[in-house]
Amino acid sequence: MSSMTTKESTPVRAGAAAVPYGHAIVSEKWRGSELVQQLQGKIKLVFEENLGLVDFHLPNRICVLYISETDLVSGNGFKRRLVRFRNASNLHGIVITEKTRLSEQYFPPIQKFIVLELGMTLLPVASQSEASQLIIQLVREQSKEHESNPFLRKRRSHLMETSVLQTVQQIPGVGKVKALQLLQQFPNIYQLSNASIQQLELVVGRVLAQQIYTFLTQAK
Repeated sequence: MSSMTTKESTPVRAGAAAVPYGHAIVSEKWRGSELVQQLQGKIKLVFEENLGLVDFHLPNRICVLYISETDLVSGNGFKRRLVRFRNASNLHGIVITEKTRLSEQYFPPIQKFIVLELGMTLLPVASQSEASQLIIQLVREQSKEHESNPFLRKRRSHLMETSVLQTVQQIPGVGKVKALQLLQQFPNIYQLSNASIQQLELVVGRVLAQQIYTFLTQAK
């Protein structure tokens, strides 16, 4: 699908954080799309005329912003939208990005920008159909967590944890074991990006700490 536009006078719709479990609030611009057709019957959808910068609102203050293949190939215009969302909201932003044969060459710098610079979760998909499966999984994970113990603070979903782990592994010299060690000490990308060399050294040693610090500093 080509890039969709909407009025963005309100960056994030007020009150949209309180989405019922099992539901998703969907921007009207997606009505009739392949993505929404795949969602129907799986979760409950509520269409809204103006969600501002956001494409989907999910339970537990999760917002989905969709970046199409066309967005990636046509330039960096979508970056402004992501930055505006990040600056205007304390909601948890998840960016679903179409990573196809045509757009995959643009993916590494976008991954660095979204995850390391903005501290948002990035989930690549090959199609809108695959994106619908991710959204269904996110909604169901939140509902399952709530049903198991509604009084516990909600944990980050498995999809989000996987995304962060995969991103940290993209740092030169960091494999899965080192990535897990880093995330045990620095639970999110923001904390990791702002860690000092001395703090990193306590986890991974002096040489790798310098590599990580240099990489993350360049990403800012």
